[in-house]
Amino acid sequence: MDPFALPPLTALLDAAYGALAGLSTLLEPFAGGAASAAAVILVTLLVRALLIPVGFSQAKAEQTRARLAPRLRELQRRHKKNPERLQRETLELYRSENTSPFAGMLPVLAQAPVVGILYTLFIRPEIAGHPNDLLTHDLFGAPLGTSLVSALFGGTATPATFLVFGVLLVIMLVVAEITRRVFRPAPVEGDSPLNSPTMLRVMSAMHYVTAVFAAFVPLAAALYLTVTVIWTLVQRALLRRRYPLPTTAVAANRTPAPKRVAA
Repeated sequence: MDPFALPPLTALLDAAYGALAGLSTLLEPFAGGAASAAAVILVTLLVRALLIPVGFSQAKAEQTRARLAPRLRELQRRHKKNPERLQRETLELYRSENTSPFAGMLPVLAQAPVVGILYTLFIRPEIAGHPNDLLTHDLFGAPLGTSLVSALFGGTATPATFLVFGVLLVIMLVVAEITRRVFRPAPVEGDSPLNSPTMLRVMSAMHYVTAVFAAFVPLAAALYLTVTVIWTLVQRALLRRRYPLPTTAVAANRTPAPKRVAA
């Protein structure tokens, strides 16, 4: 079943189409053939600007979690044989600090509908019964409605497609590597599965998931993801200065976890 066949979602998609098409028309005198791509960038910047207050909450939550880490480890030590008591005490600790273990996830959740709408706008030949003119737009010759994977397997890839997607993917990979190095999570003390080499590799690889995902979505959505990861990195670096982590957490963040020596 197509969820966008439901009248409320059809109206929402049509409204989003009209807004993006209208913005593209306004930008056409300045951006020319890349007007729709410019409109996607402006929408991304607008969404991220609206989420700035949430970014502050996310930075404060990260600072609070780092400050509470020693107390959480003590709770884990004391109640490791009683999971229910550990869960109850952990939630009570977070409640006493007016925070939550899930604080800071809102930026990702809030952007999911925007990415979903952009994805849908650039894969449907018709929107609310009328032709989707957005599919005729491109960025430097690469169609905004084509994904890198579909172009490769569909035999429609062009040098422009490889060039534009290549630039976006390189940017996302560079941002992911900077994020991985600068915001490396502090190692967990004790004999924790999180300190295992496999888990550390998995956590490190998670930084590159967005770049992999971008290869499967239309170019318009990949452009949104590129702009938002750059924004996230810059915003996080600025907010880290305002909400620095405790000194012990910073030191642990910069010190690699000790290797286990086989007996």
